[in-house]
Amino acid sequence: MRHWQLRSPQTPAEWQRYYQLRWQVLRAPWQQPPGSERDELEAQAYHLMLITAEGEVAAVGRLHQLEHDGAQVRYMAVAPEYQGKGAGSKILAALEMQAVQWGCGYLRLNARDTALPFYQRHGYQQAGIAAPLYGIAHVVMQKPLRLGGTAEQQQQWCTQLAETWQQTIPLSQYMQLGIDSFDGNELRCGAPLAPNINLHQTMFAGSIYALATLTGWGMLYLQLQALGLQGDQVLADASIKYLRPVAAEPQARCALQHCNGSLQGLSEGRKAVQQIKVQVFSAGEPVVEFNGRYAVLPQKRATA
Repeated sequence: MRHWQLRSPQTPAEWQRYYQLRWQVLRAPWQQPPGSERDELEAQAYHLMLITAEGEVAAVGRLHQLEHDGAQVRYMAVAPEYQGKGAGSKILAALEMQAVQWGCGYLRLNARDTALPFYQRHGYQQAGIAAPLYGIAHVVMQKPLRLGGTAEQQQQWCTQLAETWQQTIPLSQYMQLGIDSFDGNELRCGAPLAPNINLHQTMFAGSIYALATLTGWGMLYLQLQALGLQGDQVLADASIKYLRPVAAEPQARCALQHCNGSLQGLSEGRKAVQQIKVQVFSAGEPVVEFNGRYAVLPQKRATA
């Protein structure tokens, strides 16, 4: 998908192809007429299509705002020949980012029962039962886009996080790791280039890995604080892609929508696991992609 493009339909021909894929995937198999793939919210919604290098429409999706700080994803459709190849994930991630830009606190959607594993992999949790459509069972799925708590509480959590790094991870002090910002959705952490430089005058790979790892760890820590949960956090597995050298001041970024996996099991004394994606930027450009699988182990209770 290197040369594929994500954008809203722009021309009458593109709009026609956009709605055609919707109808083809979501309505035609149930003998519904053309036009049934649209509703009264089309004009006020945000529309996306994924276009291949050959100009084919691989996937489409729509987003509209709800009351009470939310947004809803609808009409997610992937052309049969592109299913299972990441096209749906591309559309969903872009719709989530648009909802963040709108300032929404959560996303909601009605998923067919056969699509539940897809949305669960992307961090959505069951929130209710939706009305069946064309005899197909649907489930209400929801995903938070911002952590709870006031701005003052979030600032306190960030202070605690920085202190935890300094007190328990000596490397963070040497790297001069710090929190640049946290807005309830995205954590941004930085480390100056000077103490982390290699003989090529770029950032040492080990420092990059540590910056990404600790940023993901930090995002997990902030989620636990917001949920009122406690546990011992560990990195279970990880992969990293170094796309380009880090030649300018680095910044690691981790958004809540890139943290997939429920943490509620901790409240029942069970281990929780999250898959977390972190990107490292240099001079404003993404240069490293890190994916970590973090586990949170329930803290052992003291016995009398």
